[in-house]
Amino acid sequence: MMQQEKRSIYIISGPCGAGKSTITKEFANRMNQTILIHGDSLLSIFDGKEEEIAWDDRVELSWKNILAVTRNLMDHQLNVVLDFVVEDELQTFIDALSDYDVDIYYVVLYADVDTLSQRLKVRGDDYLISRSLFLLNQLKNDPTNKKFLYDTTNKTPDEIVKELSESFDQFKVQ
Repeated sequence: MMQQEKRSIYIISGPCGAGKSTITKEFANRMNQTILIHGDSLLSIFDGKEEEIAWDDRVELSWKNILAVTRNLMDHQLNVVLDFVVEDELQTFIDALSDYDVDIYYVVLYADVDTLSQRLKVRGDDYLISRSLFLLNQLKNDPTNKKFLYDTTNKTPDEIVKELSESFDQFKVQ
């Protein structure tokens, strides 16, 4: 059997406006053999079906799809950067990948209330402010996330990617 190189999965979570999409795109582009999964893209397959499929079911199905895509990429010797809000799915996701020789890293990006609100206003997503602030509170106060928090307030995307790249070992889950 061919020796397989150990792969990595980088899970980047955080509230709307924390910088997930910007950071994951830049981070994945700087790495070889790495594919970016936008969890929102898999969630958006349910657009127009909101009345037919409950929110919790859409999220559960999205996570199952994220897992299936991740496993497929792992099977093809690729690393993964995942951009998606992780509420209580982290351990289930990790457990479902226990048959792989993989390093998993987890970071919860956040920023202060004013920064999140301003970022969302600038990009025209004012309607996401209340959801973002709800997630900010939930993610920052979840004891599971305590050692994985990373503040993006007053930092440029280049600074964030550089700092995370230099210190990703501190965000290692397994």
